[in-house]
Amino acid sequence: MTTVETPRAGARPYPDEALDLDLRWWATANFLTAGQIYLLANPLLREPLRPEHVKPRLLGHWGTSPGLTMVHTLLNRLIRRTGQETLLVTGPGHGGPAVLAGAYLDGTYSEVHPEVSADVAGLTRLVRQFSTPGGVSSHAGVHIPGSIHEGGELGYALLHAAGAAFDDPDLLVACVVGDGEAETGPLAASWRLPAFLNPRRDGAVLPILHVNGYKISGPTVLGRSSDADLGAYLHSQGWDPVVVAGDEPRAVFRELDAALSTAHARIRALRAEARAGRGRVPLRWPAVVLRTPKGWTGPRTVDGVPVEGTHRSHQVPLSRVREDPAHLAQLERWLRSYRPEDSFDAEGRLVPELAALVPDGDLRLSATPRAGGPRFRVRPLPLPDLADHALPVPVPGVLQHETTRPLGGYLRDLLVRTGRADGGGDFRLFSPDETNSNRLGAVFEVTDRCSMLPLQPGDEAIGPDGRVVEVLSEHLCEGWLEGYTLTGRHGLFATYEAFAMVSASMVVQHAKWLQTAATEPGRSPVPSLNVLLTSTTWRNDHNGFSHQGPGLIDTVAPLAPDVTRIWFPPDANSTLVVAEECLRSRGRVNLVVVDKQRHLQYLDLDAARTLVSAGAAVWEWAGTEDPDRARTDSPDVVLAAAGDVPTMEVLAAAQLLREHVPHLRVRVVEVVDLMGLLPPGEHPAAFSPERFRDLFTDTVDVVFAFHGHPRAIHPLVHGRPDVDRFHVRGFTEHGTTTTPFDMVVVNRMSRYDLVLEALRRSRRVPEGGDALARLCREQLRRHREHVVVALDDLPEVRDWTWQR
Repeated sequence: MTTVETPRAGARPYPDEALDLDLRWWATANFLTAGQIYLLANPLLREPLRPEHVKPRLLGHWGTSPGLTMVHTLLNRLIRRTGQETLLVTGPGHGGPAVLAGAYLDGTYSEVHPEVSADVAGLTRLVRQFSTPGGVSSHAGVHIPGSIHEGGELGYALLHAAGAAFDDPDLLVACVVGDGEAETGPLAASWRLPAFLNPRRDGAVLPILHVNGYKISGPTVLGRSSDADLGAYLHSQGWDPVVVAGDEPRAVFRELDAALSTAHARIRALRAEARAGRGRVPLRWPAVVLRTPKGWTGPRTVDGVPVEGTHRSHQVPLSRVREDPAHLAQLERWLRSYRPEDSFDAEGRLVPELAALVPDGDLRLSATPRAGGPRFRVRPLPLPDLADHALPVPVPGVLQHETTRPLGGYLRDLLVRTGRADGGGDFRLFSPDETNSNRLGAVFEVTDRCSMLPLQPGDEAIGPDGRVVEVLSEHLCEGWLEGYTLTGRHGLFATYEAFAMVSASMVVQHAKWLQTAATEPGRSPVPSLNVLLTSTTWRNDHNGFSHQGPGLIDTVAPLAPDVTRIWFPPDANSTLVVAEECLRSRGRVNLVVVDKQRHLQYLDLDAARTLVSAGAAVWEWAGTEDPDRARTDSPDVVLAAAGDVPTMEVLAAAQLLREHVPHLRVRVVEVVDLMGLLPPGEHPAAFSPERFRDLFTDTVDVVFAFHGHPRAIHPLVHGRPDVDRFHVRGFTEHGTTTTPFDMVVVNRMSRYDLVLEALRRSRRVPEGGDALARLCREQLRRHREHVVVALDDLPEVRDWTWQR
């Protein structure tokens, strides 16, 4: 059954001879797609198919592939006619062989991988490598030129497409969304994109919702929805959808070609209106609903059971090819139905009339410079001077200031420096409605929150040209930033620490992408993914336990060492230095953990630069070692900190030890780059054995106050000398709505707990130690009684500052 509408406005004639050639291209792409799933040899079937020509393990997914190859074919036609710069994002999770087939046919894959040449030998390598050891994966991942999207984890296609389109005014991003993928939360939220996409300064996103009806073993929700309901839903989200549906290739090709042509004409009109100052609010961007059979053109039935158009075509329609002669014969008939002899010449090269269907040069979907290819370029950020934003800190530990507020001023100036006349730029800030809350509100002095929706009286800092993107979805913020950086721009995702875990799997997948891209030929380094975690565990007094969770640290720490960095700046100036380092970096995931509230400030700008450059430092001003003898006489105990609140508690503990047991030699170590703790060879930032010894010695016990879960530290120091001497205090999942100091008390990371631990672990039992231990226990008792009566911390704790 085919739904065919009359030609749409903007559609171009589709002569029969052009359609015939495009259908041959589509057949060729389908042949290569199925060949990658099944074949080990004999890639053009120039001899009868035998069991040894088939892979021993059949892996891959066929069901979604014919729809993807059809979209690729017709986008080629659109690009040839219009010269439109286009990026293709394919969401269906295992459409890798279809996307790879397109990259091979347009010549890009062989340019990047010369060993997979455009001949029989190259075709043999192409089919042999798919889903085999030492080969390529089944996803449209980093190994495929032109791809910025790993399809293995569903839900992010439209997010990455949007990020790619932001601030790229000439780009069209065609995004295929699978109907299974559309069931995920991130994708469901992604449909709100028209509220943020500005045709004056952004590119366009053309969603193609591919409805083939089934997932692995059951129907999709949208597959069982009517065309009217799908259209109404997309319309309610800001789209102007059309439906193309059918199972007869010629009719569907004509209708989809008309839909793409009309959509392109509509996009050009929206751009022209917006750039002439006549933009409409709200906008309705074109979208396509493409309804075709799952596993189209594959086996209709296998062993008498329906396959095409059912869930049975999702993966490998014929699964016993080597063992069952009937399956082998059916596979051969299926592959020969695509007539490979009409597509390739005697040497295995694509015949000229099909090769002529490829767009020119960088206009090829697989060759676009936007996707990190050889001609990909990243413009360095014109970073502001940190001196213009640094706090004056004449002495450590006395001045109080909101730690992230100076960063807000720095980002404000960066937005100015990277702005364009059309309202776009090379830098954006993404946040779930938390920019002001996280003390970064200075950015609103120069830009707005981006919104394409109607404005109302009383709105503040809201407008279509805003470069702060606030939406109450960590998925959207994270995914938009990923797409933005993967296409060469820079940004920051600032969020509450506990709820960054909503998008934790996205961070993991992005780190894996960057890890693989670093070794993939033809891939250039992209700007880093920078995540600022604030409103942190230790200072969520009014929100309570639900907002107290440092879990993203645990998630990121084990990831690829060449990719990940986790930073714990202790104050405002070190936060500025870390931000500068992160924004300059390439190909990394930078996790910056620092609280937004008022904290003691310790370092002037020069000292902050020194600390961040080194990754850690001994704070001689805080310890009781003799600096002239520190190299020869080891301390009795080491107090170490990573994080702003842990730093304050360590310093307060060091001061108590100085006052009450002054002859105890205490060393204070501040750690800002967590990955430095790893043994040499495990991470580029790892401290050398000599450096580690200078910080922690090789034998002295270390009482370590850590921002996150204590168990996160132990795997990092594994392999260092005598790791059992590290005694870590941190967040132990004890929290509630309580005072700042009570949070460290209930997690046994208070200054008094640290002193008691230091006395237990010291190499010497100092005179006065017992009295100090009694004092600490008494102070903990007093705190417990005081806090429930006064509803505030003890004055000596609340008002504490560092005193030499």
